[in-house]
Amino acid sequence: MRTILLIDDEKRMLDLIELFLIPHGFRCIKETNGQVAIETLKHEKINLVLLDIMMPEIDGWEVCRKIREFSDVPVIMLTARSDKLDLVKGLDTGADDYITKPFDEGELVARVKALLRRIPADESDADKIIYGDYKLDKETYSLQFNDLKVQLTLKEFYIVEALISRPNKTFTREQLLFSAWEYNTYTDIRTVDSHIRNLREKLKTAGFPSDEFLLTVWGIGYKWN
Repeated sequence: MRTILLIDDEKRMLDLIELFLIPHGFRCIKETNGQVAIETLKHEKINLVLLDIMMPEIDGWEVCRKIREFSDVPVIMLTARSDKLDLVKGLDTGADDYITKPFDEGELVARVKALLRRIPADESDADKIIYGDYKLDKETYSLQFNDLKVQLTLKEFYIVEALISRPNKTFTREQLLFSAWEYNTYTDIRTVDSHIRNLREKLKTAGFPSDEFLLTVWGIGYKWN
């Protein structure tokens, strides 16, 4: 799963772009502040950046310049202006492509996919979902945190896969039940709680700080923080 860093001071725009990208298998990290986004890029494995130009404090051009000081990650700049001078300035600062708002879902996804096709996928991580210091291995059905590693059952794997693929999203028990059991509608919904309880115990025994990232949202379900 490839990760895209979305940088825009308008939260509604970030949510809309994420809504466009997630159905196509992309994981999104959203930041509303350019400087914070730069620090995120330094600590996360990012495959592509979607960067708005008109932001307060530090604009998109300056963010792009700072990114190019330490990374060659592909950057697509977003702007509400269609001035060709802006286009030239964006490309001069190191951007790879440029999209003018408003844009539709098809155009955005096509630009993202076209740019990513030029970048070889990291084969060593092709079968892993990576979030921060966590790696979920799809081949071995294991979860790794730094130097720690635990083997998961199939149901535990499906639950963790759903949670870690959408960090900070709260999943209801029904959603996790469908993720792990799919069409088996006869499974009791509280089975999810039992699997989460066993998973937490397994991770705690292995030394994982599970209380920090596998959270209960009372009255609703669970989320990966």
